Amino acid sequence: MSTQRTVYLNGDFVPEADARISIFDSAVMFGDMIFETTRTFHGQPFRLREHLARLYVGLRTLEIDCGLTPEDMESATLATIERNRPCFADGVDFQIVHNVSRGPLGIYQPVFPQGLQATVTINCWPLTWHLAPLAEKYGTGVHAVIPQQLAVPARLIDPKIKNRSRIHYQNANLQVRKIDPQAWALLIDEDGFLTEGTGSNFFIVKENHLLTPEPRNVLRGVTRQTVLELAARIGLPCRECNLEPYDVMTADEAFFTSTPFSIMPATRFNGHAVGAGVVGPITQRLMEAWNALVEVDMVAQARLYAEQVKQGQV
Repeated sequence: MSTQRTVYLNGDFVPEADARISIFDSAVMFGDMIFETTRTFHGQPFRLREHLARLYVGLRTLEIDCGLTPEDMESATLATIERNRPCFADGVDFQIVHNVSRGPLGIYQPVFPQGLQATVTINCWPLTWHLAPLAEKYGTGVHAVIPQQLAVPARLIDPKIKNRSRIHYQNANLQVRKIDPQAWALLIDEDGFLTEGTGSNFFIVKENHLLTPEPRNVLRGVTRQTVLELAARIGLPCRECNLEPYDVMTADEAFFTSTPFSIMPATRFNGHAVGAGVVGPITQRLMEAWNALVEVDMVAQARLYAEQVKQGQV
């Protein structure tokens, strides 16, 4: 098994450790970069085209011409995956991250006599390091805490455009970790309604109904959409609507969703138990439905990765 991962960088494949972008890149100067994170199950990318479709909406919105058609990007992605596949041990899934910026700013053109172009990178990274710390949390649930930091409203920066300008996420994480080092931030908007986590969507279960914040001020996550589809498939009524912190306090269950970890139960909220304070039956049903869809037991996988980390096998 090779350990030398490579990164797609503007049409070339370079060793991971040598992948660089300019200090004059618009991504560095402004956080002016669109990105996507996809993951594999059994080594196959999950809903890659949905992720790439959202990537290109973001590129059009920010008027970034990356020089690749969506079909070109998909081909480059699959080539990157195949080049890196030998680097991953059997049974190890990985994430695929696309980062696209408009490239170096025009004022710095003299530094680039070959001309300015967009910066396009695609990399693969083992999910071992993401999931190993979460292994036990699938069973206990996480603590969701509302920080002082508010979500950025869509009238200022549209959260449906997945961009790297996310200092408010970092600020929210820092704030909640002063309350509980293991807490997960859950943002509210300027009207006091729940929006999303810092890189995740949020759901509650109340009276056998699945509820999630309306899509106005949130990233419309691919995993979020998949959970809505699974809920419909198992006959669970679901609704996108305005939710307040009070609704979490009175909920029966709650959970986060995101590409790397799929579904993560939240059993505490602002220091209080959510429902009975344990992973609830509907959350468990959705996790089982997810496992059946992707043919991977997400909890067992995380536990395997945690054991590998513990044994120094990675």
